[in-house]
Amino acid sequence: MKIAVACGGTGGHIFPGLATAGILRGHGHDVDLWLAGRDVESLSVVAWDGGIVRIKSSGLPSSLSLRSVGALFNVIGAVTSSIRIMRSAKPDRLLAMGSYASVGPVLAARYLGVPVILHEANVIPGRAISFLSRYASVVATGFSETKNHIKHRRICFTGMPLRSSMLPAAAEAGQRGGKPPCLLIMGGSQGAHKVNEISSEAVCLLARSCPGLKVIHLTGSADEDMVRRRYSDAGVDAEVYAFLKGMELAYARASLAVCRSGAASCAELALYGIPTLFIPLPSAMRDHQTANARSVAARGGALMMSEKDLTPSKLNEELDRLFKDTARLDTMSSNMRNIATADAAAKLAGLVERLA
Repeated sequence: MKIAVACGGTGGHIFPGLATAGILRGHGHDVDLWLAGRDVESLSVVAWDGGIVRIKSSGLPSSLSLRSVGALFNVIGAVTSSIRIMRSAKPDRLLAMGSYASVGPVLAARYLGVPVILHEANVIPGRAISFLSRYASVVATGFSETKNHIKHRRICFTGMPLRSSMLPAAAEAGQRGGKPPCLLIMGGSQGAHKVNEISSEAVCLLARSCPGLKVIHLTGSADEDMVRRRYSDAGVDAEVYAFLKGMELAYARASLAVCRSGAASCAELALYGIPTLFIPLPSAMRDHQTANARSVAARGGALMMSEKDLTPSKLNEELDRLFKDTARLDTMSSNMRNIATADAAAKLAGLVERLA
């Protein structure tokens, strides 16, 4: 079959799209990636040697203003460009991973009669998926609770497709027990400064009561020097990175994590069985990160702290309690692994293939 995979926008859409596209190509299908033309996409798909279609896209207008009128014209342009290219390429299926980059391809597919499969990664669907679901044959989800937040005749839980490089290291990671305490902190691509500021102060307090503590802190570029200097001044054994390509190595070492609760982070941490303290991004669209964190916490794999209530001393106290309660960490680790869907990419690819 000829299959188009619309996964442009951010890494949270590109990587699961790439993972699924790789499975489909491995099954002998002709697969093209449809991207939005952003610079970050080029870096993310550098290893992809299949076809790539770039459709300039922008977000859906949320209200009427001069800016929204411009956004509407951009959407119309994306749709007309998608129709022109899709009419020539003649795909048999379109898999769309959400975000504004899916709007043009999905509406074009609807116009041309190409079956559409959507994937929503978060518990609460984004505006694009909510709008486009009426045109889809099936909606696949990364969380089982999503079925309560979207109306569609056919909703299928597949889990969140993850990069194939994640899987072997996760299988070898084993249980947390017996490892030295290692705290993984991920500031996140959005709202990173608040997490970096509070967590680094908390860790400087924690190191006094947690012998042998090691820290891996991903800060983003803006806070890298500040966080590294703070740890150095406090004598904390820490590795500080703006970004880290080999995340599987950090996951394999971590015995506890502090981070935002984006869908990809939730799925990756679950795969490696890492107990987590989530600090949801309060400004996330439709507060979807809080819903994601609650879903994982309800299954016993994580705790959640609201950013508005967070202080270095409160975070230190919670982390200190967790590190001292190894039995609880082991239970949380086991619960995280029970949440994981390691074959999510294969499940989503299978859904695309057998769509009737």
